[in-house]
Amino acid sequence: MAQGCVWLNGEFAERADARVSAFDAGFQHAVGLFETMGARGSEVFRADEHLNRLIRSARTLGLSDSLKFNPLREAVRRVAEHAGLERLRIRLTVTGGDLNMLGATGRSDHTPTILIVAQPATQYPDAMFERGVGVTVSDLRVNPLDPFEGHKTLNYWRRLRALQTASSAGAAETIVLQVTNHLAGGAVSNIFLVRDGVLQTPIAQSEEAGGAMAAPVLPGVTRGFVIDAADAMGVGCARKMLAIEDLLDADEVFLTNSSWGVLPVVQVEGKAIGSGAPGELTLGLRGKWVEATG
Repeated sequence: MAQGCVWLNGEFAERADARVSAFDAGFQHAVGLFETMGARGSEVFRADEHLNRLIRSARTLGLSDSLKFNPLREAVRRVAEHAGLERLRIRLTVTGGDLNMLGATGRSDHTPTILIVAQPATQYPDAMFERGVGVTVSDLRVNPLDPFEGHKTLNYWRRLRALQTASSAGAAETIVLQVTNHLAGGAVSNIFLVRDGVLQTPIAQSEEAGGAMAAPVLPGVTRGFVIDAADAMGVGCARKMLAIEDLLDADEVFLTNSSWGVLPVVQVEGKAIGSGAPGELTLGLRGKWVEATG
């Protein structure tokens, strides 16, 4: 199937027939979570990390206690294999199903809707990675006191709107701040800075004070790969509260997500970062990601 495939609640379905109820909580109230994964053939990059994050968020937010790792892992593998594509993008969406939130207070044992869609992977221009990109600073602010921040929920409209605004200004991404004016990350990505050879990134949800305090930063799977790669290179990575001045004064900046991997940033709101070209550490870490993903 050259265009990929759809798997809905345990069965493969034709695209036109893949439908959910009009009363599904994902449609009615954006009650749900999702993961976007990259794959080469049937090999899904860091699938375990994606699925563990989703299951953890589902339990933490009261979406479902019924999600099981092994069946989900097998379903994702089957979809990747069935798609018949060399490079693919897999989206796993779990919603509240036909859930009446008012009538189900405190319950998490309902039957969720599980949808897995495989499509051809997005092809990005080589110039994005060779020359780097420009970004804006968004008006959007995220709140560390919001218990839903730091989780990959379906409530994504404001982030997509921020990205749309940045795109209309000719930028590839936009940087989102916390209400305290500390860095959170990109609208759809995590952020890293390099200053005097030191790699830094904002504290993510579950990393602060042993997970006892909330942080409005998603613990991204590609972010985790970069941190592991930096450790293996002997560079390490500091997780800390970072201000806009740290961003503007950085020697290197890059963004991470599962679609583009490591994306160099060379300009913020028209101000050049470092030399105005992708930095050595950024390119080294991107090379590690390209090698790992085949």
